[in-house]
Amino acid sequence: MYHIIINSNRIKGRAARQLDEVKNVFDRAGKSYCLHFTRYAGHARDIAAKLTQTNEKVTLIAMGGDGTLHEVLNGIRDISLCELGIIPAGSGNDFAAAIGIPKDARYAAQIIAFKAPSAIDYIELSSGLRSINAIGCGMDAEIIRNVMKSDKLGKSKYILGFFKSVFTYKAKPFTLICEDGSAREYNGLIACAGNGKQIGAGIKLFPSAEVDDGVMEVMIVEYKSPLKSFMTFAKLFFGKLEKVRGVTKIRCRKATLVPHTEKIIVQAEGELYETQGGYPLTAELICGKLSFYLPHND
Repeated sequence: MYHIIINSNRIKGRAARQLDEVKNVFDRAGKSYCLHFTRYAGHARDIAAKLTQTNEKVTLIAMGGDGTLHEVLNGIRDISLCELGIIPAGSGNDFAAAIGIPKDARYAAQIIAFKAPSAIDYIELSSGLRSINAIGCGMDAEIIRNVMKSDKLGKSKYILGFFKSVFTYKAKPFTLICEDGSAREYNGLIACAGNGKQIGAGIKLFPSAEVDDGVMEVMIVEYKSPLKSFMTFAKLFFGKLEKVRGVTKIRCRKATLVPHTEKIIVQAEGELYETQGGYPLTAELICGKLSFYLPHND
């Protein structure tokens, strides 16, 4: 049984056609499925929690964007008893793009209906929060906050959020402790850990990242000035990471950030969380523990 968790209970137009294509694929494949429609923010997490409360193996399919996938992942009670898939139907779909699934509902459904899942990695914070694509704090979280106020779609809303943030954002001091015990102080513009390749509807912060290679990529961008912040983000936005100065990149399985401020806003797949400052926040890669439907698995 495939449990398809759909981000909305108002399916019409293109979304209705996508759902029809998905149902047609599973019907033709002779697969049983059940549709679950979300009704409020966080409902996908609640649905996933309810479906995984027993000790039986469950297959969950997130039909939506990165936020829907994030909620479903964080609702799962026991990762070892769950298989997970994505049918991209959001505005960003960064994780789907990272693993090679285009915005084609029929193709995505065929991957799930006809292929076996593969073992991939995900990131888990010491707070218990899971992230499948990227998690971070700093100006990227501030941009997400502004994005949530916009009714625009795709990259355009991230551009608008960027312009609202770049000249008002105040850098946050923190200490980064690597898994070898070494520590360094930063006045950070961005501190981000990636399992997938991109965020923000196509901004490739981690172009060399792979979801099943056993390491995550940590990127720290130090704050210099509003003008230099503008130039830095412009280069990041257009994939010119190699031309950005003041960037620290680390490949590791665990890293700890200790914020020096009273509170810190963390974003994971575009979802925002406020945490108390002054306490260590550890991000650890959980290697090969998540069964996920990938397009290249035969």
